[in-house]
Amino acid sequence: MADTIIENETFNNLLGLLKIENYKPSPAALTLLNTNARYIKDLKINVSNVLNNSQNLTKKEALLLAYSVAVNEKFPLLRESLAALASEGGATEEELAEVVSATSLMNVNNVFYRFRHFMDKEFYNNQPAGIKMSIMMNPVLGRELFELISLVVSSINGCEMCVKSHEAKLIGDGTSENKIFEAVKLGAIIKGLITVLAA
Repeated sequence: MADTIIENETFNNLLGLLKIENYKPSPAALTLLNTNARYIKDLKINVSNVLNNSQNLTKKEALLLAYSVAVNEKFPLLRESLAALASEGGATEEELAEVVSATSLMNVNNVFYRFRHFMDKEFYNNQPAGIKMSIMMNPVLGRELFELISLVVSSINGCEMCVKSHEAKLIGDGTSENKIFEAVKLGAIIKGLITVLAA
């Protein structure tokens, strides 16, 4: 079967930015491509800005945060391309593995603490969580980036308690609100990118 030829320069530039090759357009992407939708330009600009033009995140931090979103959203094509880009940007195998670990742990915590929050019952609130979280003690990524990943994934997964807890930890440790804002915006844009590429 021949590869699909995408006759949209902006969309091809977006794929080039992400180093995605042999992309077979999803139904959602085809819907945009078939009408030459103006949103393709917005998406390309937004993705480029959060990955390449952040005032508060290093390129490596931005790529690892984006990688955590791709892992969280279970999108292999973008997960693989972002892992490669992060490696080119200096990320080690141990750091990539810790992003996967942190994302997995946040999925555990997000479900558990959303339940506690929704129920708001004394019995559940007073039970020890009993969830092993040793990777949070001395993260390879450093405490700030680990917390930023935790915050971004928790924001995507909709855990209010987790979001507030990680934001407070970051602020308490000296991270600026501008950096937190940019990290969450990055997560939102990569989530939106996946909605188009994977759907």
